[in-house]
Order: sequence, then C-alpha cells, then structure tokens
Amino acid sequence: MSYDATSLAKLVKTKQISSTELIEQSLKKIDQDNPELNAVIHRRDQKAKAESYSDGPFAGVPILLKGLGQSLAGEPATFGSKLMVGNIAPKTDNFVQALLDAGFLILGETNAPEFGFKNITDPDLYGPTRNPWNLEFSPGGSSGGSASALASDMVSLAAGNDGGGSIRIPASFSGLMGLKPTRGRVPVGPDTWRGWQGASINFGLTRSIRDTATLLDCLQTVQPAAPFQTPMYPSGFLNATKEELPKDLKVAYSYQSPVGTPVSDDAVEAVKKAVDFLDQQGIATYQAEPKTDGIALMKGYYVINGGETAAMFANLEQALQRELTIDDMELTTWNIYQAGKLISAVDYSHTLDLWDNQSYVADQFYQDYDLFLTPTTAYTAPKIDQELMTPETLEKMRHVDDLDKTGRLDLIWEFFERSLTLSPFTQQANMTGQPALSLPTYVSDNDLPLGIQFTARKGDEALLLQMGKLFEDQEQLKFLHSTEQIDK
Repeated sequence: MSYDATSLAKLVKTKQISSTELIEQSLKKIDQDNPELNAVIHRRDQKAKAESYSDGPFAGVPILLKGLGQSLAGEPATFGSKLMVGNIAPKTDNFVQALLDAGFLILGETNAPEFGFKNITDPDLYGPTRNPWNLEFSPGGSSGGSASALASDMVSLAAGNDGGGSIRIPASFSGLMGLKPTRGRVPVGPDTWRGWQGASINFGLTRSIRDTATLLDCLQTVQPAAPFQTPMYPSGFLNATKEELPKDLKVAYSYQSPVGTPVSDDAVEAVKKAVDFLDQQGIATYQAEPKTDGIALMKGYYVINGGETAAMFANLEQALQRELTIDDMELTTWNIYQAGKLISAVDYSHTLDLWDNQSYVADQFYQDYDLFLTPTTAYTAPKIDQELMTPETLEKMRHVDDLDKTGRLDLIWEFFERSLTLSPFTQQANMTGQPALSLPTYVSDNDLPLGIQFTARKGDEALLLQMGKLFEDQEQLKFLHSTEQIDK
C-alpha cells in the first residue's frame, strides 16, 4: 500500500520509519522501474541520505525535482538540452529552498522535454519517458518525468512546473492531481523572476488533496521583489479543505475546445460524469464558458514564447562567445527561437496588452459562476511514437530561415497544431494567471486516465481544493496505485 507524503512525514515524526529508510525504498523503486520508464535522469543517492532536513510538514520525505527550471546548487541544470550538458546550478532557487524548508529531501531530477516546449516528454538528450499505465504511451509533458515517477510510486509527491499546462497535462495523462496556483502565489527568483511573463509557475504533482493543500501552505508567499503578487491566504489551505463548500455554489462547464479543435468522446464523458456527480451533491451546474478569444490568446502565447526564447539564447550566445546554430538544439526549439528573433518590442507589448485584456474578460465570468469545469485534456495520452508533426511540416521547419516573421509564427501554429489538439484546455489559465486543478476522475475503455479541470478566480485555490476534497471524500478519484492516508 502506498502512502501520501503527509502520512510518510507523520511516520518519520513518530519514529515508525526513518528518512533513510524512505530514501532507500524510493531508490529501490527507481532501480526497479526507471529502466523502463526513464522518469529519473539524475540521482543524488548518497547526498540525500547524508543531508539533514528541516522540521517542516514534510520532514524527512523524499522528493524529485523537475530537471527544468528548478535549481539546486551543485546539481545539473541541463533543461533537457544537449547544449546545456555539463551545466551546474550555481545556487538554489527560492522555490527549491522553500521545498527544503518544508522538510523534503531531494533524491534527484526528472526528465522533461527540451526547455519545456512540448506536452510530451521525449528530449533527444535523455530519450522518451513512458507512462506507468501503459509503457507504449507518453505520460505527457513537460513535467512528464515527475508524473511518471509519482504514478509509478517512486515518490509520494513530485515537483513540477506549469507554463501552459505542464503540470495539469501529465496529471491528466497519468492519473494524478495537478494544481497550477495563482500567478504570484509561490516563490520565484532570485534570477528568473517572470517565467514566461508570469505564465510559468512552479508547484507539484500529488495523490491527495491534503498533500496539495499542505504543499501550497508551505509555498505561499509574498515576495516584495517579485513582479507578481498574490495576497497570502492567512487561515491556510489545509484548513480550508476541512470546510464545506458554499451552499450557493455555481459551476459552469463546457466540452468545447477554446481553439475550435476536436474533443474526444472520452473527454466529453469525463465532464458529463463530473456534472452528474455535482448534480447529485446538490451543486448547481450550468453549461457556459468565458468569452475569451482562445485563438488570439494562443497566438499571443507563441509570441511571448518566441520572444522569451530569443532572449534566453541571446544570453547563452554571450556566455558561450559564439553564435548558436540549428545543430545546437532540437528542431522545435530552433523554430521557436527563429520566430522570436523577428518579434519586435511592439509585438511583445501588444501581446501583453492582449493577455491583460483577456484576463479581465475571464474574470468577468466569475461574477456569475464560482468555478469553470472542462476536460483537462481533449484526449488520453498519445503513444510514444505518435506522429505529432507531418513530414511536410518538418521539412518547412528545416528551412524556417526562408520565412518572414508572419510565416515563422504561422509555422509554430502548424507544428504545434496536433499537440494543441490533445490539450487545448490548459493554456488560458497560464495567460490569465488563474489557478486551475486537474483531478483524475475518469479512465477510458483503453485503460488510460483522463482528468477534469476546475478553474477559479485568481486567488481562490481554497475553493478548488474544497471541490477536490469533495471528489476525494466521495471516492471519485482514480489512481494507478491507491494511496493510504493515516490520521485522516
């Protein structure tokens, strides 16, 4: 029987097990399963055993960091890229320090696609990560290594980050809980403060609501130096999960892709089952959706990605004292980079204005409804070898230098179109800054999971967690490995 991270911390505190024993159990599971899953790409076995841990809520519990955007001093920081092989993090970032302060012991790092640009995990540097539900399928991305490690029970909680669904997509594909907190809720810095202009935020993948709530309690902060601020939730998110949902709760739901792409019968059925469950609980449900412009937002998303990528590589060129070439990176990354090089300050500023305006439109929706329910992903996980780009598109990508700015941006839309069709529901919350929670409530006829997503108003993670607790208490959640919770 597996335990959630809260239970393991209690076992350590009451001396029923030691942190070293927990580490050894995790390492044994990694030894057993990682050769097939390829979830863990760096280990620090002896360092983890030798380190002391803080007396926080997760004291003595092993955790894996995502091998992208989560820096621990002295450990690799490759970003899934061959260009960064040998790069060592010079300092521990504020998010990872908060995990250490919470009592976690860091076992190593998990696999991620190069620079996090994909919703699957298959970097050329490390190879593809596989889904514990079925090894022929992907666990998703970009936090795919973390999802695979957690779903296979290597650890009880795994760190991830989410710039367009990178926690929630693998949560959906791998049968896990995945929360993207409100922009500004968790620590950033001391170097990377904005993270795709606030779209990207660090958190974790979990298998219990109390782990999710306790982790958020450990991480929530107000940093005076940070560009984005969210007020503290002083009564605590774990305490909030012990409260009943509001009696007059209104939940809107939709099956429609915000970018007009097809949605599978499985995804529709997952939402229908959730709506039926809510109706049975006496919660009012309405078929409605925000009036945001999904296509304009996604095009703007690619503009910001391109601009941020070009800035990142400009810094790398300066550090390496040479010009980067197509041979330095994967073809997807090269194309995003080439598009970004032609994006102007005017383009960038107009896109940020779009995000702000659409954030206002999204917020108006919550004048009438408390939560918005959709599928997390439009389909179950793709196969490892599923063709997500056509040969014709790949050929265009090899000659991206022949295209002007519009042609390059159009090509990004083209080569991500099949990937976006798999997961069109997650990106908007990143651009609007809203919190969103994926719950593992549905398993398809092909025995693969598919999540549902609740989105709330900025700052209202408490309501998301209360809703998640309702599904958990009523045994609506489905995991590959059942999770025991002691002292519920």
